[in-house]
Amino acid sequence: MILHHIQTSPNNDSALKLCLRYARKEDTILLAGNGVNALLQRQWAMALSPFKLMLLQQDVQARGLGELLKNFTQIDYADFVDLSLSHTKVISW
Repeated sequence: MILHHIQTSPNNDSALKLCLRYARKEDTILLAGNGVNALLQRQWAMALSPFKLMLLQQDVQARGLGELLKNFTQIDYADFVDLSLSHTKVISW
């Protein structure tokens, strides 16, 4: 299993698009930083729906998106460390 760590908005670069090209259904995708903004666009929310998706809670809160993204799994930094250790590989895009 691979943990794919997306830190940038899909409006700024192609990291999420590339990630989705290579991610497998058993992988996990973690949106952090401006990457959480991807869920504000329907096309990206739909593209991410088949995957185990997590959001870094501090980044969601920092952008004032807590209420809007409340239905997605949000984790803190300690959970992020545990998640990293539970996967065979971590790719930061």
